[in-house]
Amino acid sequence: MSVYTVEGLGVSIGHTGLERRALSLHYRHAELVSASTVQQTLTLPKFAQKWTLKQVQGDEVGVADFVHDDLVRDLSFTIAPGECVALVGESGSGKSLTAMTPFGLSAGTASGSARLCGAELVGLNEAELSKQRAAHVGFIFQQPLTALTGHMSIAAHLIEAATQAGGPRPSQTQLCAMLEAVGIPEPAARLRQYPHQLSGGQRQRVMIACAIAHGPKLLIADEPTTALDASLKAGVMDLLNTLRRERGMGVLLISHDLESVRCSADRIIVMRDGKAVEAAPTAKLFANPKADYTKALIAASPRLDAELPDRPPVGDLLLEARGISVSFPRPGWRAGKLKAVDDAGLVLHAGEALAIVGESGSGKSTLGRAIARLGPCDAGTVDWQGSPLPRREKMRTEHRRLIQPVFQDPVASLDPRWSVGDIIAEPLNWLEPEADRSARVAEALADVELDADFATRQPRTLSGGQAQRVAIARAIVTRPAMLLLDEATSALDVLVAAQIVALLGRLQRERGLAMLAITHDLALARMLCHRIAVMEAGRIVELGLAERIVADPQHPATQKLVAASGG
Repeated sequence: MSVYTVEGLGVSIGHTGLERRALSLHYRHAELVSASTVQQTLTLPKFAQKWTLKQVQGDEVGVADFVHDDLVRDLSFTIAPGECVALVGESGSGKSLTAMTPFGLSAGTASGSARLCGAELVGLNEAELSKQRAAHVGFIFQQPLTALTGHMSIAAHLIEAATQAGGPRPSQTQLCAMLEAVGIPEPAARLRQYPHQLSGGQRQRVMIACAIAHGPKLLIADEPTTALDASLKAGVMDLLNTLRRERGMGVLLISHDLESVRCSADRIIVMRDGKAVEAAPTAKLFANPKADYTKALIAASPRLDAELPDRPPVGDLLLEARGISVSFPRPGWRAGKLKAVDDAGLVLHAGEALAIVGESGSGKSTLGRAIARLGPCDAGTVDWQGSPLPRREKMRTEHRRLIQPVFQDPVASLDPRWSVGDIIAEPLNWLEPEADRSARVAEALADVELDADFATRQPRTLSGGQAQRVAIARAIVTRPAMLLLDEATSALDVLVAAQIVALLGRLQRERGLAMLAITHDLALARMLCHRIAVMEAGRIVELGLAERIVADPQHPATQKLVAASGG
């Protein structure tokens, strides 16, 4: 008997749901919008682009006056006890709506049939759905720091999860056993801590412990490893595989990365535009993909054995960092400081891309920001073409123009109140106030392959890939010699990320840009960069040509990263 059976599932969003969707996308600026600009003002999922106006009075249209096609159409699958089925596709393909709507956890309305342990979910009211969720389902969400409640201790989270279906309050020993089951060391101490005091991997493991605390029959994991480094990602997926086999749980896994579910899923359903374009056992799907879209997803997934593109030639020495050390005060009552970067150094040449890779907490971002003079630096020197760069607080305009950053979250790094043109031109206001703003913005948009009319658009109207292109345009508008890329593609789908990597490679060749790329993705580092520096516990433990680092890792930390990345 299957744990979960879906037959002919459809998901639609009515007027109320559309309003909620609009709010969730931060359209809080007005209740009514101009009909002439509504298509630019309201960004819809790709599969909902056929939404049309229902009523137009004069030049105004209400947000609720849209009608639309079903967002998910005619989807069917089953999940047996202990089986893992993965829904894979780009953002907007309908994965999360498919997983969450039958349980009442999205703005959509489900049609068709979704049966959990034999009980029909479609048509149940919220009270009945709540009982089904509490009794039989566990949920793991993408961002554990936001999904966990900041003012509740880890013990309080576990108690709430274990008693949600009316079960007895667990003892201290049982709470410790819950954390031990998900591989968290020193469980008694962790129970007294709060989410912000744990590492990213520990928070994700706590969320898994909460999701299984009441003994669910079905576990729904929505992008559970997207924000984690390769080692943590492998550890979390190994844990989920062990738990589902030991406990006989069915698992519905949601991911935009086809390669990441290869070793975990028994079957894969590839979704696009709200429909299943291909469904097959995992081994069969990778061995013989049928749909062109599936082939594109497989080709776009970074792999350690992928064919390397031609890299631009390397020029003269551009930057040299020596003895960089950074420390922070220890949290809480403990005295002393925590050394985040310890005596690290590297060199970077014109036109060269150097990746800094390592596990979460290894000091990658701290080192990159210290070198670019965007973060603190306790000790060490940074020379630019033989001349020392001042400390962060003494950097002048001529220094700031040299190095420009591109940050991880493309949407969060753009001011939602400004137009794209104003965002791109902002560095010019401070670094080149005499420059022709309009011409330079148009040039930067062209360089990142966006049309000139994007200058008048707002960040909320951009897709993730478009937003990252705008962030890159902002970084290159002052014509810097070096870019600092801090996880510049980790928040993007694999297809979009591949396009951004290709764009960065082209800009590097055409402009002779040097790049310092901070990433937890070793395959991406190998694809983009000439050399790779591996960090562990604040120190650079190995540095060399990208191909050599992957093919013949010397340090145990590098060997661990290569193994976790599929090497």
